[in-house]
Amino acid sequence: MPATKRSNRKEQILQSLAQMLETSPGQRITTAKLAAEVGVSEAALYRHFPSKARMFEGLIEFIEDTLLSRINLILENEKETQGRIYNILMLLLAFAEKNPGITRILTGDALQGEQERLRERVQSLFEKLETQFKQVLRERKLREGKAFATEEGALANLFLAYVEGKMNQFVRSDFKALPSSQFEKQWLELQKIWLA
Repeated sequence: MPATKRSNRKEQILQSLAQMLETSPGQRITTAKLAAEVGVSEAALYRHFPSKARMFEGLIEFIEDTLLSRINLILENEKETQGRIYNILMLLLAFAEKNPGITRILTGDALQGEQERLRERVQSLFEKLETQFKQVLRERKLREGKAFATEEGALANLFLAYVEGKMNQFVRSDFKALPSSQFEKQWLELQKIWLA
């Protein structure tokens, strides 16, 4: 089988898994249901992925690659700390909103009963995001010659908790409570805390 056809099938399987996570909230996705959705046999699924955990890992890799590469673009294009934090927060909220099924992975909702290493991988991604917030905040002293009234680690954790909370509300509401709703108003309040 040509490599392009093989990689297209892998992408199709991952897209189908993400779609099923969106359309079947609260339900566990079996390989039999996924195979039926893709229109292949379970054996065909296993030719592309050795296990269901590897399929979830494929989606987690997509999340990591997408978010971390876009954060790097923000850091390249935006030099001001305030703009960087705003854009990173908006990126994370918009990504969740555009990818409801994948957001279930980020909140851990879709990983119930799955392998522990998947939850650890998501935990690692959130740790990277928190570290990124911390780095942006620390660089403010160097770039702008200004410090914060609150310690950078506490602020980074606040931003991460805000994003995680919005993602959890989105999943819990069956994707009705959009993560970006009220962001502009809430951003004004967040600024009062960290720019005090």
